[in-house]
Amino acid sequence: MTTRRKPRTGASRRAMLGGALWAAAGGLLAAAAPAAAETAGQSKARRTALAPKGVPTADVGYTPGILAEGRRLIFVSGQGPDDLKADMETQIRQTFQRIGAVLEAAGASFANVVMVRAFFVHLVRDLAALRKVRKEFLVKPYPASTAVGTTELAIPGLEIEIEAVAVL
Repeated sequence: MTTRRKPRTGASRRAMLGGALWAAAGGLLAAAAPAAAETAGQSKARRTALAPKGVPTADVGYTPGILAEGRRLIFVSGQGPDDLKADMETQIRQTFQRIGAVLEAAGASFANVVMVRAFFVHLVRDLAALRKVRKEFLVKPYPASTAVGTTELAIPGLEIEIEAVAVL
């Protein structure tokens, strides 16, 4: 004889999913939780460049991969420039300045960045400007990076958006 399961309600499904996600993330959450004695100024994050033979870099200032070890993660949402009418080099610089402000609010700097993703409406036209400006902000080992061309971004008139991940 088989027993029939009672259908789950939305609330019980959410509770089950939440519990499963909590269990799956347990190791990550434990690793990400700061030690009681640690403060933002005493972070022990470490970044190691990964450049295996046969894996090229896009340009000077890029690293194929980063091994990041630390206790806390900072996810910086896509940022854009202050002045949408400025030349692209200025717009990219302003975008990195905004990212820097978010990092600073978390007690971090560009030295903690392990991943950068840039989204362009005019990728071919603007990639050289990104490659130039990023060297003013990013430090060795350079973060893993991706540049993506797209037809449009969320804010009308926005032609560049950059997001970052940092480790403390």
